Amino acid sequence: MPKLLRNVLAVLAGIVVGAVVNGALITLSPALIPPPAGVDVSNAESLAKAMPLFEPRHFIMPFLAHALGTLAGALVAYLIAASHKARFAYAIGVAFLCGGIAACFMIPAPAWFMALDLLVAYLPMAWLGIQIGKRVK
Repeated sequence: MPKLLRNVLAVLAGIVVGAVVNGALITLSPALIPPPAGVDVSNAESLAKAMPLFEPRHFIMPFLAHALGTLAGALVAYLIAASHKARFAYAIGVAFLCGGIAACFMIPAPAWFMALDLLVAYLPMAWLGIQIGKRVK
């Protein structure tokens, strides 16, 4: 398989795998840590109105979804890429970071969570994916 095709596949697979992991954890979240009574977590307006009712424990699963989604996506990109493996893994981290920044504007959350999420869940997880990928290879 040509390097260019393999590298494009690495990015696409990294984004898909990362999104699936993220989505699965977000879907499981209400079953593991139920939201406050009467809150519809699938509705941004409901979330905005109920945000004062959320406790720090309610932010564990969204953080893990972002961090583990990025980690999985970066690892997949690293393992599949034919060249510049770390660059492609970091590209996944940057792509998910952009999604995280967008989410900060769309989904209300406390400033402490947004800061923690943006600083820890994306680029550091891409770095960790690279480190794991080096050990796997």
